[in-house]
Amino acid sequence: MTTDSSTTLVAGVDSSTQSCKIVVCDAATGRTVREGRASHPDGTQVSAAAWWDAFRTARQDGLLDGVAAIAVGGQQHGMVTLDDAGELVRDAMLWNDTSSADAARALTAELGGPRAWVDAVDLVPVASFTGTKLRWLAEHEPEHAARTRTVVLPHDWLTGQILAETGGFTEWTTDRGDASGTAYWSPVTEDYRLDLLRMAFGRDVEVPRALGPAEPAGHAGDLLVAAGTGDNAAAALGLGLEPGDVVVSLGTSGAVFAVHDSVVGDERGEVAGFADATGRHLPLLATLNAARVLSAAAATLGIDLTELDRLAGEAPAGAGGLTLLPFLDGERTPNLPTATGTLAGITRANSTPGHLARAYVEGMLCNLAGCVNALQRNGIRTNRVLLIGGAAASRTVRTVAADIFGVPVVVPEPAEYVARGAARQAAWALSGDAEPPAWDVPVAAEVQPQDADAGARTLRRYREVLDATHPDRSAEDGAAQQLG
Repeated sequence: MTTDSSTTLVAGVDSSTQSCKIVVCDAATGRTVREGRASHPDGTQVSAAAWWDAFRTARQDGLLDGVAAIAVGGQQHGMVTLDDAGELVRDAMLWNDTSSADAARALTAELGGPRAWVDAVDLVPVASFTGTKLRWLAEHEPEHAARTRTVVLPHDWLTGQILAETGGFTEWTTDRGDASGTAYWSPVTEDYRLDLLRMAFGRDVEVPRALGPAEPAGHAGDLLVAAGTGDNAAAALGLGLEPGDVVVSLGTSGAVFAVHDSVVGDERGEVAGFADATGRHLPLLATLNAARVLSAAAATLGIDLTELDRLAGEAPAGAGGLTLLPFLDGERTPNLPTATGTLAGITRANSTPGHLARAYVEGMLCNLAGCVNALQRNGIRTNRVLLIGGAAASRTVRTVAADIFGVPVVVPEPAEYVARGAARQAAWALSGDAEPPAWDVPVAAEVQPQDADAGARTLRRYREVLDATHPDRSAEDGAAQQLG
């Protein structure tokens, strides 16, 4: 695509669990000019070198020609360990590796319980967070722990590689948004809690400098490299979130988040009080299971997702009493890392493909509705839900979501919002302005609740099954009374 020579171009990178996506945008308007992508290897432990390989593949064919600034949005929490020479010690443990679940419980108790952690860093440790992975490493791989001098996050590592390629690397950096997902950087104090890092790892370790939202990490030749951030903070920036907006992301995993002006301080420990990429806060809950639940349903029925959408849309609300707890890969919210899925209420009447399809859709959304309710309990209003991610393309998902959430559901036009948010941050850093540039977000659909009573009944049934199946879940596990 040709570009007007007067247009200033910026690039944003989404280095996710599955792939590296790069978008090049007009810095003034956010219009996407060109895109590139490459796949990442599958797994919960992956060499960080694969992310650099994917980035270089995605930028081929002159993708970054004429680009003035770039920023990286990366999957959160991943533990990247480096030795004295700056070389990788082992494969990165990703956010979706649940090996450190026992470590998370132990760390929670060692500080004095969930309230102590909320007061310290506005979250309670779960297996996703970097600090718990460091405890696991110290206990299970002491030889690798002994070699570890520096710990960085996935977006930090890729930012460093971009700078190092041209000799522009001077130090490891991160930003407050991504650092707040480690459990040893505090949005309460706006600084590292090195005592918590030592508690997790058993000794001091070097960590990256946390940059301000529009502060550059450095220059790769003539290319300004912005601070970057975690994927959810980048998505919030890409969507231009305002108070009253709650995002429900239906990707491989699920996420529910909103922008907020202050620390959340959730006493139950359900809501992780992350920082965002603008200087505000990003209270968030995440699930391991979202769109993959629908893929599993389609595979079970031997159909594609289009047919699944049709079947679910034709089935009655509540699926005739058929209820799915969608914990197919364990779960983070509620914090049940070893749980499996449960299909309850099976009768001859509801043993049909349509009822099953509907139950899978409703189960996925009911678990996410519990996350929305947790935000509401902490004073975060929900005027509307912004539904993003692959599963948001489903007409039935949109309709059911409006009824279950009980508020209007807005579906932005499909776009790479993490990469777009990173590009917006790059434009911000390039401009030196006090606020990021205003970029429009086109809307694909807006759906009003059609039968909120039916949605409420479906939620009540889901809660009954959850309570009966997992009665011992507790506030210490970040799951008590998840649905209010």
